[in-house]
Amino acid sequence: MSRLPVIVGFGGYNAAGRSSFHHGFRRTVLESLDAPARQETLAGLAVMMKLVKVVDDRYLDSDGLALSPADIESRFAKQILGSTLVRRIEKRYLDVDASHWHKNLSVDCEAPLTFTTSRKQLPEPLPANWSVEPLDGSQVRVTLHGHCEFKVDSYRPLPVKSAGQLPTGFEPGELYNAHFHPRGLQLAVLAATDALRSIGLPWQRIVDRVEPDEVAVFAGSIMSQLDENGFGGLLQSRLKGNRVSAKQLALGLNSMPADFVNAYVLGSVGSTGSVTGACATFLYNLQKAIDSIAAGRTRVALVGNSEAPITAECIEGYGAMGALATEENLRLIEGRDDVDFRRASRPFGENCGFTLAESSQFIVLMDDALALELGADVHGALPDVFINADGFKKSISAPGPGNYLTMAKAVASAVQLVGLEGVRQRSFVHAHGSSTPANRVTESELLDRVAAAFAIEDWPVTAVKAFVGHSLATASADQVISALGTFKYGILPGIKTIDRIADDVHQQRLDIVAGQDRHLDGRTLDVCFVNSKGFGGNNASGVVLSPRLVDDMLRRRYGQAAFDDYRARRELTRAAALRYEEEALKGRFDIIYNFGQDLIDDRAIELSSEQVRVPGFAQPLVFKQDTRYRDMLE
Repeated sequence: MSRLPVIVGFGGYNAAGRSSFHHGFRRTVLESLDAPARQETLAGLAVMMKLVKVVDDRYLDSDGLALSPADIESRFAKQILGSTLVRRIEKRYLDVDASHWHKNLSVDCEAPLTFTTSRKQLPEPLPANWSVEPLDGSQVRVTLHGHCEFKVDSYRPLPVKSAGQLPTGFEPGELYNAHFHPRGLQLAVLAATDALRSIGLPWQRIVDRVEPDEVAVFAGSIMSQLDENGFGGLLQSRLKGNRVSAKQLALGLNSMPADFVNAYVLGSVGSTGSVTGACATFLYNLQKAIDSIAAGRTRVALVGNSEAPITAECIEGYGAMGALATEENLRLIEGRDDVDFRRASRPFGENCGFTLAESSQFIVLMDDALALELGADVHGALPDVFINADGFKKSISAPGPGNYLTMAKAVASAVQLVGLEGVRQRSFVHAHGSSTPANRVTESELLDRVAAAFAIEDWPVTAVKAFVGHSLATASADQVISALGTFKYGILPGIKTIDRIADDVHQQRLDIVAGQDRHLDGRTLDVCFVNSKGFGGNNASGVVLSPRLVDDMLRRRYGQAAFDDYRARRELTRAAALRYEEEALKGRFDIIYNFGQDLIDDRAIELSSEQVRVPGFAQPLVFKQDTRYRDMLE
């Protein structure tokens, strides 16, 4: 009996705010929520953004005046809305109107050029056309003759000026001792904490029920950590006249999100990995977790990614490829001089490139038996992810045929679970929707053709990148968590950044949700297909099942009596999770960061021919019987 990987917790942070308890999703469909849900999400964002503070569980403004959620909405809603989702890049990241660079300056000295400096600042070796005269103390007089080359500070506007940024005022490094941590790793610590706290079960209780190697973490980033505390600083330091630190290389590695979660959040000795697949990276890591749980090797898995690419280098690199939406091209699309950067990411509309974004998202998976045993709340299930390459390519960045294979296999897989009519009537698609002219044509065509193959009519399609931008490794995690919001609230987010669908988009069998949100009004959606396309031919499509459907599957597998017992335990779990939610709404995120705590003494590990006992873990690691190759030895 194959074990079903069920989602028992999820969390993270992106341009829509905090993901747990669907707050990020709620920000994207804010106009469609009832007043209590809308005001609760706005109040939580106001606290994150330091617009209000919480004292004795009361919201207060800067003057100490008590505020209700309705007061927060009336006073701060416009500011919150303008300081979340995709928008003009803020100066806390970089000045897009005056980005620093060095300009080469060639000088021919018509007469000797003299200046005074410190001896220790002289270049080594001294250029042949420099002469140096000692002065008092450590000073020297330098005379230059003939031709000289200099690099001088210069500033230029970047053609790309928009990105999906964390809510204004929210800084992840302020929530724990994040000294020298690259921003991507700060986000990973926060997101993993959010996901774990959302479970409603103490982590130690979960670990005590499984063997030490039955916990897995699969996480990473595709761009590594490119700010000054990671690879960015490593590569820039000497060129800027600074020293390389001992941490920049190690903390820059793209596997560090997984390493940080293991070492400082979970204290895990279980399986770990960081698979990279360009923009499909989250689904690549998710596939490893699904396969490991289904095979019985893993019982609990934390899967996620963290990406912080809003740097001048990333913008320059993707911009040089012509992949990003520039200010000038957005001006041409909108036909006006005043560019609305909030509409920069435009899936399936008239568009000109994608919009970079920062995000870190994690989900917690368990096998179905453990979830029932512990009374974990189930938010959905992830039975399959399919991955295929493109074959021969003439351009590494161009789309290819591999995505036809992944989407067709995903639909066929879901048909075996819910039947053909179930897929036709109760499924929808979270498209990659990168917002490039090539993507809008190629992805819509493949979705249209897959729909035709399975006789699907009016297949609902949405794209979360319209709101939060393209977070690279984390992009498909943004999609999965948005899909969970649709299951919860019965709302399909409308692509609000476009006025209409572009003429070259294929939609004979698709119902692309453009403009306003779509209320399901009693219609049941049980399956979401999450599609992702990445540079280099990295294609992945995943199947997400609704909690309603998973409940029915669990009832059938374990029987009504066992399911009723589980539901009673689940209520306690939900109540505990809500206690975290109440604290998080007030800005008390209770970040898990255990540096140098509860270290395992290697000498205390107990080894035998049957098992290993690791200090701090209730269950031993028992060696499994492996009969896979026995027939070859007999």
